[in-house]
Amino acid sequence: MLLAIPYPNIDPEIFAFDLFGFNVALRWYALAYIGGLLIGWRIIVRLMKRKSVWKGSAPMSPDQAEDLLTWLIFGVVLGGRLGFVLFYQSEYYFANPGEILKVWQGGMSFHGGFAGVIVATAIYSWRHKLPLWSVADAIAVAAPVGLFLGRIANFIMPELWGRPTTVPWAIEFPGADCPDTWLLACTRHPSQLYEAGLEGILLGLIILWLVTRFRALQFPGLITGVFFLGYGLARMFVELFRQADAQFVSLDNPFGYVITLGNAGLTQGQILSLPMVFIGIALILWSRRRT
Repeated sequence: MLLAIPYPNIDPEIFAFDLFGFNVALRWYALAYIGGLLIGWRIIVRLMKRKSVWKGSAPMSPDQAEDLLTWLIFGVVLGGRLGFVLFYQSEYYFANPGEILKVWQGGMSFHGGFAGVIVATAIYSWRHKLPLWSVADAIAVAAPVGLFLGRIANFIMPELWGRPTTVPWAIEFPGADCPDTWLLACTRHPSQLYEAGLEGILLGLIILWLVTRFRALQFPGLITGVFFLGYGLARMFVELFRQADAQFVSLDNPFGYVITLGNAGLTQGQILSLPMVFIGIALILWSRRRT
């Protein structure tokens, strides 16, 4: 326990000031979403200009990629917030509907945001008669950047910390209550950083390697399948170290299993990620056979 790392006291607000009686603030949480979307947009625009990585021509023009950004913003924000409300804290938000709009206080679901992106991409591609799977592949190339920044923002908040542990790199998160059985100082896995490394850095490098080395964008749907599979596996693994949401935890169920399998079980995050693994495998096989 002497090797435990104290949590760096980072102010969640980058700056704040009063303007005509209203409090105006910029939070790291919001900056992560803004930065992820803008960087992702620039990556997609650059891909559209590199016609050599595609089979034939790029699926859309750089101008269309800019229009797509607006759709993705609505998909991420609306889907992410509604997913968090429905999947994790439905009772609280149904009792306090005014809290649903307070996105700046945190509380976004990746799976909900991902569903929002899928819907936005499908509608935009259909309206503009664009090849859906190639557009989806371009978004999948850019997505790990947003995931990395989002998980770093979770760490700064701090929120979504891990389970209690005594590993040397454990961190004392402020506001993280300890179980009654935890006699020593409450230190936890920095699960946000685990996810940033796996879902952001590792998955991003794998996708970049496939695109540059094997020209994977010439197989429509392949990179989308890799993203589904990679994220699903990474999230299911990190759930082994991540503290479950309070509504799923009890004295008889300290790890927050939604489905119990003997002494083990599946958390809500694992249940939502498992279909992504199967969809990813199916997309990879389908794209190879189709091409």
